[in-house]
Amino acid sequence: MKVDVLLGLQWGDEGKGKIVDVLTPQYDIIARFQGGPNAGHTLQIEGDKHVLHTIPSGIFHPEKVNIIGNGVIADPYILSQELAKLVAKGVNPRVNLLISKRAHLILPTHRMLDAAYEQAMGAGKIGSTLKGIGPCYTDKTARYGIRFGDILAPDFREKYDKLKQRHLSILASYDFDHNIQLIDKVRFSDYEQHWFDAIEELRTFPLIDSELYINRALAEGKSVLAEGAQGSLLDVDFGSYPYVTSSNTITAGVCSGLGIPPSAIGKVYGVFKAYCTRVGSGPFPTELNDETGEWLRDNGKEFGSTTGRPRRCGWLDLPALRYAIMLNGVTDLVMMKADVMNDFDSINICTGYEVSGKTVQDLTYETLSNPVNPIYESLPGWEQSLNGIVDYNQLPAKLKQYTDFIEKDAGLPVKILSTGPGREETIRR
Repeated sequence: MKVDVLLGLQWGDEGKGKIVDVLTPQYDIIARFQGGPNAGHTLQIEGDKHVLHTIPSGIFHPEKVNIIGNGVIADPYILSQELAKLVAKGVNPRVNLLISKRAHLILPTHRMLDAAYEQAMGAGKIGSTLKGIGPCYTDKTARYGIRFGDILAPDFREKYDKLKQRHLSILASYDFDHNIQLIDKVRFSDYEQHWFDAIEELRTFPLIDSELYINRALAEGKSVLAEGAQGSLLDVDFGSYPYVTSSNTITAGVCSGLGIPPSAIGKVYGVFKAYCTRVGSGPFPTELNDETGEWLRDNGKEFGSTTGRPRRCGWLDLPALRYAIMLNGVTDLVMMKADVMNDFDSINICTGYEVSGKTVQDLTYETLSNPVNPIYESLPGWEQSLNGIVDYNQLPAKLKQYTDFIEKDAGLPVKILSTGPGREETIRR
């Protein structure tokens, strides 16, 4: 068997969680392969809204195994809160959630470092979610990190204290007093106690060698869906650096984030919105700082599921989409939030950029590093509600024209089209 992959093709927030939930019935295992609580996957099930940050989006199917892979980083306190919310809604994650021993822990001081670094950058700040993602991945790369497997060791508290003191020394150099600053409106000492309480809870969950588990499952003929977080244009290598996340969000990250060989990769579902959004700082060629952008934000409910921050909105960017398709080896496109565009009489779509008087068709190092003017083609809007439509052939002709335009440019079919937030508001071709 192969590992199919589902990931975002833009700057995150594409709607990946919903599609993972929709696809889960055809897989045995759902595995997150990177990222941490800076991600927010929103699912609407029978009218009830659920937001997941670390737990895979297949958790609502009790018969399916969900794995937090080795490439993921997790804040135990945030994870424990996420688990408690699931239990409150009648979901028992103990029956189908496994955690890799190699996944790294986000310490309270990682979150303090995140805030100190962002504060020191002033106007040039990244726009971090302040969840400790960057500092945790830094420690992982520098070989200082603490992993889930360490919480079972007798010297775990000693390891924690040693890394904490290292962090406090760095914070002192930034004139950043951890005793004064708050984490999510909680004093450091209180947050730290919550963190250790969560560690005790997580010790009771199955901690596994996930790379062995997944490869053995593949050998037994079981099917696996790898779930990505953030988006391809936030990849630490190929995104709009330095305004990126700290992990590899593309298909290549599945191999290192789950411990599988490249030959094990099967289908790659690439998820994108019918328009573009971005949270935080960084280049955004098609951004709309006008009433149209406000309309997309309000009608699409474009506010971060992790931070609540309003998202920047703009027209669909085809050069960026083609770039992400290339990087990921996408086989199947998934278009989200077509319904948000229902009321437009015309819709712009970016087909290239003007840079220094020249037309450029590709997303390049220069086009991500310098100001560009998007070149638009205008298509007619469908000006029609999509409520109740369950078959692609029933879609408005002008929406199919919009989809055909994207497919021709991308060289790939749109296999899944979302017409609303609910599970049932999904058209599969």
